[in-house]
Amino acid sequence: MWEILNDAGIHPAPERTSTTWADFLHSQADTLLACDFFETVTLTGTRMYVLAVIEHASRRIRILGATAHPTASWVAQAARNLVMDLEDADRRARFLIRDRDGKFPSLFDTVLNDAGIEVVLSGVRTPRMDALMERWVQTCRRELLDRTLIWNQRHLLHALHEYEQFYNSHRPHQGIANARPLHALPTPIPEPDATTRLDIRRRDRLGGILHEYRHAA
Repeated sequence: MWEILNDAGIHPAPERTSTTWADFLHSQADTLLACDFFETVTLTGTRMYVLAVIEHASRRIRILGATAHPTASWVAQAARNLVMDLEDADRRARFLIRDRDGKFPSLFDTVLNDAGIEVVLSGVRTPRMDALMERWVQTCRRELLDRTLIWNQRHLLHALHEYEQFYNSHRPHQGIANARPLHALPTPIPEPDATTRLDIRRRDRLGGILHEYRHAA
C-alpha cells in the first residue's frame, strides 16, 4: 500500500490538519468553561440535582444552584446567573462544555450563545471529554457529600457554598502548580532550615468536615 500511494505521488503518512480534543482544551483553557449536573439525596429521601460550572484555566468552581425539580425555566435562569456572575468578575468565556443530559433545555444554550459563549456538546457516553468537571464532582462527593448528612435543600446549599469557598480560596490544586483558584501561591519561607517554630493555626468549616491551615500572623 505504501508503494502504491508513493508511486501515485500521494504521501503515505500525511500530516494531520485536524485539531485533537486535547489540543482544543489546551489552546482554549483561558476561555473555557465546563458544567454538569450531579445528584445527592437528603435524609428524607428527596433527590436533589446540583448544577456546577468550572473554569478550565483557574479551576474556579461555581455552584449555580440545587433543586429537586430542574425545570427548563430553572436551568435557563441558572445560565443567566452564570452570565451575570462572569460579567461581574470581568471574566471572558468563549466555550462551555456540557453533556447531552435532557435537563438542559434549548433555552440554556440560547442564553449562553447570546452572551457570546458557544456550547460544545460532549460525545455520548464519553465522560473523558468533560474530565475536569467529572473529576470535580468526584472530589466534591469524596470530601463533602459522602461525609455529610444533608437535611434539606437549604442545608445542601449552605454546605455546597462553604465547600465552594474552601475549594476556590484555600485548597491547593496540582493542575495549577498547587496554587488556589482565587489566590496565588504564598510567599516562600526564607531560610526554612533555620526556622525553629512554625505557628500553624487550623480553622474548621462545616463542623470539622473541612480544615484550613494557615500561618499565624
